[in-house]
Amino acid sequence: MSIAVVVHAAGDLRLDPVAEREPGPHDAVVVVEYGGICGSDIHYVKHGAAGLSILREPMVLGHEVAGRIDALGEAVTGFEVGQAVAVHPATVCGECEYCAAGRPNLCGSVAYLGSAASHPHTEGAFSARTVVPADQLRAVPEGVSTRLAAVAEPLGVAIHAVNRACGTDADLRGRTVLVNGAGPIGALVVAAARKAGAAHVVAADLAAGSLDVARRMGAHETVNLAEGGTLPATDVVFEASGVPAATTAVLRAVRRGGTVVQVGNLPAGDVSVSLAELVFREVDYRGTFRFVDEITTALLYLAEGLDVEPMLTHEFAAEDAVEAFRVAGDRSTGSSKVLLRF
Repeated sequence: MSIAVVVHAAGDLRLDPVAEREPGPHDAVVVVEYGGICGSDIHYVKHGAAGLSILREPMVLGHEVAGRIDALGEAVTGFEVGQAVAVHPATVCGECEYCAAGRPNLCGSVAYLGSAASHPHTEGAFSARTVVPADQLRAVPEGVSTRLAAVAEPLGVAIHAVNRACGTDADLRGRTVLVNGAGPIGALVVAAARKAGAAHVVAADLAAGSLDVARRMGAHETVNLAEGGTLPATDVVFEASGVPAATTAVLRAVRRGGTVVQVGNLPAGDVSVSLAELVFREVDYRGTFRFVDEITTALLYLAEGLDVEPMLTHEFAAEDAVEAFRVAGDRSTGSSKVLLRF
């Protein structure tokens, strides 16, 4: 048995003993050391759903994890027991048109750790020990701790968003950038945009604490919208708040012929967004969903010294998961990325 962080229903989060799945020949057993609480994890706990994924049964949460290999199936090569690894959370079919085209993040058969999108749900990795297919392991480079490696998954999301804006070469040199919404993903988009060479990065938010994190993550300038600040005109906008009204605001703010990348998850169902600017100002409006394999790039960025410490605002022992989720879900606490230590 292994102790895991399990959501049973909205408002019902527990630490439960769970049976360990027997590893197959192509699997690895990972002793989880750190896990990052994601917005989707919080939604399952608060609302019993994350977007269109409805919780129907108890589910182990967590898809942002790193730890060390404890055992390997007999068919696994390229890894060794004791090695530090991060986990790519997606299992894809490998055969559909999207997988064949190099866009497996759009695979219709994807199973993502800690997701209620399918039934039975895909159990997550917030567990003292977890079993995953070995091809989802990513070696943690020398000099990168598993604490930092737990951020590789959301950093991969941010890098993929930057790639959606400027192509897989992740080149924003000479371009001005606005990141609207400075929560954990927004803060990482700031860092990824700087890494891609953006000439000037502005972060906008309603919370002074989040803006402080964004500034320390590399934003050249911040705009406090709660204090009457206005969105500047930039070449590229990453809308990371997920608020429909904000989408309208950034479509109006981006420069003519500019690009808006929708990073924040919009609410399920119909939303009201003014799209007139899309036509009359010839704006490119693009979605971005998770990542392909940018988690590997994220680990390289961390090895090269990309500093994510400013966003690691809180850390809790896994036994204190209920309090950790309370802090992570309440922006008045000053939280950005909250880590669980297993």
